[in-house]
Amino acid sequence: MSFPDTRSVRICVILPLAGFLCLFLGSAFPQTKPSSTSFAALSKRADEARDADRLKEAVALYTRALALQPKWKEGWWSLGTILYDQNSYPAAARAFRRLVFYDPNNGTAHLMLALCQYQVGLDDSAIENIQAARKLGIKKDEQLEHVLQYHEGMLLLRKGRYEDAIEAMQLLVKQGVHNDDLDAALGMGALLIRPKDAPADGTVGRQVLLRAGQAEAYGLLKKRDEGKKTYVDLAQEFPAFPNIHYAYGRFLLAFDELDEGIAQFQQEIKNNPTHIRARMRIAAADYRINSTAGIPYAQEVVKLQPSYPFGHYLLGLLYLDSGDIRRSIPQLETAVHMVPREAQFQFALGSAYAKAGRKEDAAHARAAFVRLQGNNRSSGGETANGQPLHLDMPTGPPLSREQRKQK
Repeated sequence: MSFPDTRSVRICVILPLAGFLCLFLGSAFPQTKPSSTSFAALSKRADEARDADRLKEAVALYTRALALQPKWKEGWWSLGTILYDQNSYPAAARAFRRLVFYDPNNGTAHLMLALCQYQVGLDDSAIENIQAARKLGIKKDEQLEHVLQYHEGMLLLRKGRYEDAIEAMQLLVKQGVHNDDLDAALGMGALLIRPKDAPADGTVGRQVLLRAGQAEAYGLLKKRDEGKKTYVDLAQEFPAFPNIHYAYGRFLLAFDELDEGIAQFQQEIKNNPTHIRARMRIAAADYRINSTAGIPYAQEVVKLQPSYPFGHYLLGLLYLDSGDIRRSIPQLETAVHMVPREAQFQFALGSAYAKAGRKEDAAHARAAFVRLQGNNRSSGGETANGQPLHLDMPTGPPLSREQRKQK
């Protein structure tokens, strides 16, 4: 499979529209009885024009027929797909929005609406509709499922949710999809690049991006040696490329190579002294083996970016694990104040209160944890300066030292 240009994902890539679409429409939508002879005639002529590829005429006829019978779901689908195929994304979005209104449980309609919204930059709405499509289910078609996974990943990249984007696209890799579009997307996730800032085709930066994406794909397939060699070569050839050492360090941590991973993060910090994520990765890795060693890195995160709640949370955890309860509590309280609905923050704070002998405060925090548990995953929202809220961080109740070493 090859993905189409992300700027204009044509519907012909998603569904073979000609004969198959008509068969699909018959099973996907219950037939609606025409309300009048005029509607029956218009709808018949519209379908004939569509099938004969007289698309301009078909659009006009569908529009007239839908004015007479607004609940005609097959008509909204046909109109929307024609407009999408013509790159008329705002008009197609209006058609699919009406279809979703009349058929809210149609996951494929939600997906098509999301693809239109993706094209016009309505990313939040597009993510909501892709999530609805995933929840409701879409037409059983492998190509269509690939389109959903790829565009979900791209939308998350646009939001700066890099780890979530890689996770969204991992099924594509595991299903055997391999092409430059997917490699580029995985590379953007690894190198912390939003699509609008991606290096142009034909540049050295584009080759770095694609090779980093290939290394990530190896990692997702558990092919450690192939991925590590790719990253070693990249780090040697382009040692100053932004986030190359960070990406390599993250790859190493996924295979529990902590010391080598930390060394790569330290090199990234040398290249970029204000690198928040590299410091967070080091501190989180140290939390597994030596919390005291991680404290300076978490302190630097809080100093560099005091509005970042996970920085305060991790620093509080490190203090707590090192036995410094007095310094732990203010950091955890700050994290809870910033994001009061994050269950893991409440649990850690409750543990700190308990160790400090503040039984009533501990009970209150742990009650909040129980109430919030099950909604523990961060939304991926961003702070005011654009730093994503959530990294691959210690989540859930703090683990014992032995449990952390085994992870």
